[in-house]
Amino acid sequence: MDVLSDVVAFMRGGRPTSTRFSWRAPWGTWFRTADGSASFMLVLRGSCWFVPPDGEPVPLSVGDVVFLPHGDSFGLTDDPARTLAEADCGAHHELFGSAGTDGAGPETVVLAGGYRLDPARSHPILSSLPSVIHLPATLGSHSGLRAAVELLAAEIDNPRSGADVVVSSLLEMLQLYVLRAYFETQDEPCTLSGWAAALADPGIGRALDAVHRDPARHWTVEELGVRAGMSRAGFARRFAALVGQPPLTYLTWWRLMNGARLLRDSDASVAEVAERMGYASEFAFGNAFKRQFGVPPGRYRRRPAVA
Repeated sequence: MDVLSDVVAFMRGGRPTSTRFSWRAPWGTWFRTADGSASFMLVLRGSCWFVPPDGEPVPLSVGDVVFLPHGDSFGLTDDPARTLAEADCGAHHELFGSAGTDGAGPETVVLAGGYRLDPARSHPILSSLPSVIHLPATLGSHSGLRAAVELLAAEIDNPRSGADVVVSSLLEMLQLYVLRAYFETQDEPCTLSGWAAALADPGIGRALDAVHRDPARHWTVEELGVRAGMSRAGFARRFAALVGQPPLTYLTWWRLMNGARLLRDSDASVAEVAERMGYASEFAFGNAFKRQFGVPPGRYRRRPAVA
């Protein structure tokens, strides 16, 4: 898997949920999202205002997508001056939930939902994102995102046989398309910083791709520098500046994160997980794992997972 796909699949816990809201003016709702959830909304019909946790309200129209990666509360309304009624995003756990109001004004239809994120699998790419990502439905831009939105709208408006699988898959795709579109619409590469710059940098991107494709390999800084087309010292400096960790520190962290995922999501023994993550022994893996997670692998496996 490429880096961004790998990271998105790694962070999620459980399947996404969604609720189709149909409002007729006057209306206004304030959503308090569940802890550990990233939220999204997309306008299927009509228009409305997005009220962020901080800052000025933002007008939304058909096809607009808003993504809140840190689970911040937010409001949606037909009039930004209106007092918003409380709602609870965490109360909607279905794939096809629905809610709304029956006013006399124009109709607005919004698909809102969330992705449960496992805090034990938090990737630094998440902390590099702003609290609100707004992607307007600009003609001709983000064709993949636009296609996913149109397919979702069609399935939600007219569910047919197999809709559960289709909608669940499209909701998962939507998160990746949103992040891809966000990183692609940042400023010119010379002004980027952090993970946006790391993903845009051809050399560092190749090194990250190598680590993600084969984390068990005993990579050296020199080998990764060759992949990046840079000298060992130059690569090490640039990698640490963009990613926030030295190359081998990130490699170790990524191995342990994947080891934790295998412990939770597979029946592989601790020894098998250790071997698959490139550790010479179960003992070495166990020591490194305990330093990272505070508990040995066996106890971690018995902990309740994120639903």
